[in-house]
Amino acid sequence: MRSPEASPVSVNTPPENRDELTSLPWLRTWRGVYLFVFGCFVLWVLLLLALTMSYS
Repeated sequence: MRSPEASPVSVNTPPENRDELTSLPWLRTWRGVYLFVFGCFVLWVLLLLALTMSYS
């Protein structure tokens, strides 16, 4: 029989991927946040390019 001190998992130990969670409901990981921001940036650059070409 094991003693309580010998258990490998502590009650106060946070989950391994806790640093990766953002607590946002639709973007759960930081990688998702970075991809979303990069996608928005690319979208704005493409919109600016398209508007520049159509009005010049």
